[in-house]
Amino acid sequence: MGLAQGAGQARAQGDPGTGFSGLATVNPTRSQLKDRRGALELTLALSQGVPYRVFSLTGPDRLVLDFREVDWRGVDPKVLLNSDLATGVAMGPYRPGWSRMVIELAEPLALQRSDMAIDRDSGAALLEARFTPITPEAFAARAGAPALSGWDLPQPGQALPPRAPGGPLRILLDPGHGGIDPGAEREGVVEAELMLTFARELRDLLTRSGAEVYLTRNDDTFVSLEGRVAMAHGLRADLFVSLHADALPSGRALGTTVHTLSREASDEASRLLAERHDRADLLAGIDLSESDDEIAGVLMDMARTETQPRSERLAEAMVLALRSEGLPLNSRPRRSAGYSVLKAPDVPSVLVELGFLSSRRDRENLLDPAFRARLAAALRDGILAWKIADDTLAPLRLK
Repeated sequence: MGLAQGAGQARAQGDPGTGFSGLATVNPTRSQLKDRRGALELTLALSQGVPYRVFSLTGPDRLVLDFREVDWRGVDPKVLLNSDLATGVAMGPYRPGWSRMVIELAEPLALQRSDMAIDRDSGAALLEARFTPITPEAFAARAGAPALSGWDLPQPGQALPPRAPGGPLRILLDPGHGGIDPGAEREGVVEAELMLTFARELRDLLTRSGAEVYLTRNDDTFVSLEGRVAMAHGLRADLFVSLHADALPSGRALGTTVHTLSREASDEASRLLAERHDRADLLAGIDLSESDDEIAGVLMDMARTETQPRSERLAEAMVLALRSEGLPLNSRPRRSAGYSVLKAPDVPSVLVELGFLSSRRDRENLLDPAFRARLAAALRDGILAWKIADDTLAPLRLK
């Protein structure tokens, strides 16, 4: 498996991150594995939130955490581990697109609780997990990897041909979260379920307007952030719209916001994409398979230089349509940040936060079919207005 070995092991296996570039990086100074009040506590500070799962295995007894995915470079297992309940810890790539942490135990422990808190402004995440003692019999009874949908790697799809000139607008709608990642939850309302409902309603409305519309998921299944971006490339989508409804732990946040990728994040996004993916997958219609990282980055920068203004014009058109319809907007309806799901360099992409489930008003609005119909109609109008303006600028774009 190529894991780096921690305390309790006879020898070290070298840099756990050799040849491996993860979606999230670890802040070693804020991460630790220690004993506290008779329990084992794990704190893992990550550059951004990622899906994870926790389970146990026997022979020998150990705890396993799988991530999609974490780059362990810079993490010293011997420094991370400070525990009598655990005899060793190992981290590293598990299989393509996945990484793993294995904690070897001095006595049987079971997960009592785990939580991954994500900072809304920076996107940084803090995973905290607590493991408490159980009997050997109970440990053996619950050992084994859980059978969860979404943890198998998807099969590569066949790319569609480019849209014919004058053909229907090809749109990929992305209902956020799903499967093992339910998203925000308030008062029994689950973000993943609500976004799928709205995505279907918006799809039907756009289809009746002549668009060719696809969804990143059609049921309650998990699709990785990078998998969603890959779908946009495979479909040769004209635009990508990710749909969300967040919840804040404190403070007041109301109304709809439309997000684009921040310019500050673009250079870093290009670098990470160039490292992480086969270059042939990065830009539809451009073969980068013979390019080095620097050339690939330059070509991606050129594509994003053209695509980013198109994304921003799409966001502005959506906000204008929402305002014209008299729908509730956030006090700052246009925002930008380094969202992974918006990092396709050649597909205009926006993330629409339809409202906040932490707001009673927004929650009630989003549960109202009549309100959702108005919201979908406004987004449709914004998309169609953007298409008209974008078509007039098409002759000026780089070929």
